[in-house]
Amino acid sequence: QVELVESGGGSVQAGGSLRLSCAASGNTYGLSSMGWFRQAPGKEREGTASISIRSGSPYYADSVKGRFTISQDNAKKTVYLEMNSLKPEDAAMYYCAASRTYGGNWRFLTSADMDYWGKGNLVTISS
Repeated sequence: QVELVESGGGSVQAGGSLRLSCAASGNTYGLSSMGWFRQAPGKEREGTASISIRSGSPYYADSVKGRFTISQDNAKKTVYLEMNSLKPEDAAMYYCAASRTYGGNWRFLTSADMDYWGKGNLVTISS
């Protein structure tokens, strides 16, 4: 079993920045990728950014490309999501997720494809 513990998030004004962290523990051997999904009220959970644990190759949803940066510290088994130029539409609950099966490109994946989940961090944006 793998436990994902998130930190970061909070409230920021539009145009500001936040950083999310997600630390994995437990049986992390064999994890293929980690990243975040986000879910706004009344909307489906959507893949936002992900990273291949082996290669470090990132994936970004079109809505965040150029503003968000995902990175990892393999020694700490932690991934980070640096979110810049935040917009009101970025407000959501952000959930860290991990997969044993899929690589770093989550473009065509859904929440059902993930093996492990964090509890989520709320990000609120004030305009």
